[in-house]
Amino acid sequence: MKQGIHPDYKKTTITCACGAVYETGSSKENLHVEICAKCHPFYTGKQKLVDTGGRVEKFKKKFGL
Repeated sequence: MKQGIHPDYKKTTITCACGAVYETGSSKENLHVEICAKCHPFYTGKQKLVDTGGRVEKFKKKFGL
C-alpha cells in the first residue's frame, strides 16, 4: 500500500438521539446519529405492517382462496 494516502483510523464514539452510546473505530470522530438499533422500530418489534385498502382480501376473493 502507498504511504501517506490513507486517513488515520482512531477510536470513535457514536451517540444516538435516544441516548445509546457505541464505541467503535472510524476515520471520523464523535459521530451523532438520529436512530440506532436500540430505537429503530424494525429492530424493537414496534413496526406494524399495514394492509392498505384490503389488498389481501381482494386477492383472496378474486382467486377464490
